[in-house]
Amino acid sequence: MRKAIFPGSFDPITLGHEDIIKRGLPLFDEIVIAIGVNAEKKYMFSLEERKRFIEETFKNEPKISVITYEGLTIDLAKKLKANFILRGLRNPADFEFEKAIAHTNRKLSKIETVFLLTAASTSFISSSIVRDVLRHGGEYEMLVPNAVRVKK
Repeated sequence: MRKAIFPGSFDPITLGHEDIIKRGLPLFDEIVIAIGVNAEKKYMFSLEERKRFIEETFKNEPKISVITYEGLTIDLAKKLKANFILRGLRNPADFEFEKAIAHTNRKLSKIETVFLLTAASTSFISSSIVRDVLRHGGEYEMLVPNAVRVKK
């Protein structure tokens, strides 16, 4: 069984995340979307909201589950018996950052990281950009799945 973890804070999930997950589906038997919890970080959306956004987005996809976790992703992978970590790459900066993490994870646990390039149509979208648009009352709807709707 090819099980992948797609970790992130998803504050909020974007169309870029959704694209990577959907394109990862043919590659894996199961994808666990793992929402990391970092007590040091300030989130715009609560953990429950972020989880609900993702669950609603993928409600019709039986190969996807959504969980929350604290600690190292490789520890979660061991616990879930996942063979892969799935990550999306938007640009060269993402690649350099993700490459260092992937090498470290491989050294510590032998887990493989699979990188997918984001689609050109979503490569500019990040959760931080979405949060900035939201903070300033902008039109964010074309950047996120339909499940992500907030009152302005």
